[in-house]
Amino acid sequence: MSNIVFSTNPDWQPQQGRDQDGPGLFPNDGVVRLRRETKGRKGAGVICVYGIGPERVGEVAKKLKKQLGTGGAVKKGVIEIQGDRLEQIKQWLEKAGFTVKQVGG
Repeated sequence: MSNIVFSTNPDWQPQQGRDQDGPGLFPNDGVVRLRRETKGRKGAGVICVYGIGPERVGEVAKKLKKQLGTGGAVKKGVIEIQGDRLEQIKQWLEKAGFTVKQVGG
């Protein structure tokens, strides 16, 4: 996929599509989605948590990292938790009242 960087067309407008690496990857339907990712991390796996609102994402990330005793980060509204702790994250989020769905392999 190529991205247009410059156009001579005076009526050209950049597309208002979804960012494939950002929080727009999944619909905003109130369901928290968990996905294991390794791409761009030299084989080290992380669990990405999508679908938590921007007002709560920092608070939830901090509590998850503390509860699991692991590292992580918030990037573009997506929580990344280090390690393969999918089941523990899923259980914690369900206990906190979120509807959780596992996506991907």
